[in-house]
Amino acid sequence: MKLNLKIWRQKDAKTKGSMKDYTIDGIDGDMSFLEMMDVLNEDLINKGEEAIEFDHDCREGICGSCSLQINGEPHGPDRLVTTCQLHMRKFNDGDTIVIEPFRAKAFPVIKDLIVDRTAFDRIQQAGGYISINTSGNTQDANSIPINKEDADDAFYAAACIGCGACVAACKNASAMLFTSAKVSQYALLPQGQVEATERVQNMVRQMDLEGFGNCTNTGACEVECPKGISLENIARMNREYISASLEG
Repeated sequence: MKLNLKIWRQKDAKTKGSMKDYTIDGIDGDMSFLEMMDVLNEDLINKGEEAIEFDHDCREGICGSCSLQINGEPHGPDRLVTTCQLHMRKFNDGDTIVIEPFRAKAFPVIKDLIVDRTAFDRIQQAGGYISINTSGNTQDANSIPINKEDADDAFYAAACIGCGACVAACKNASAMLFTSAKVSQYALLPQGQVEATERVQNMVRQMDLEGFGNCTNTGACEVECPKGISLENIARMNREYISASLEG
């Protein structure tokens, strides 16, 4: 198929960017979106032009680094997939595809389609851990009874890959879904209770310091999340935060 591509080009974080037009032909429907970008870059390099920078690593829907805004949607028109799992059969011959980086104040553009998402790392570092005694007197985690429903919910929350689609989808660029998933995966388990009060307060504080917007319960974050992280986690985090505030 032949496609018309409108792609954001930006030399660096300090340079003003703009949309550039490209035409590409011979794209097979079984190609992934990133394979299509590889073909485009090969053509550009053969013409002596600079390749388009985009982030990627595993290309298996695990790392989330491939995040792109495609026709206004994080990760494109498919559901429960990352950009690397999006196939070109979702598009038609002659389509125009607009490709941009995720747009958020807390995700500044580094170059072209690559954004800096280390804000997520700093939120995680603020409280996304538990204290474990590794001095040789540890308790086997499998010996601690945990309600199956709580265990399942903790695993579902832990499925968050930190891609940032929730932020890109939100009209307020809120990181509430990401932060709540990281809070929930510990809040639901007995091992996470030691730091529970400090965790939620510190992570929410860091989230605000990074410049993310507030949640207004629009729900776009859950719809666009490639792992289907539930809004229930935001409600859980709010309860954890209120409880921690009252204890303080």
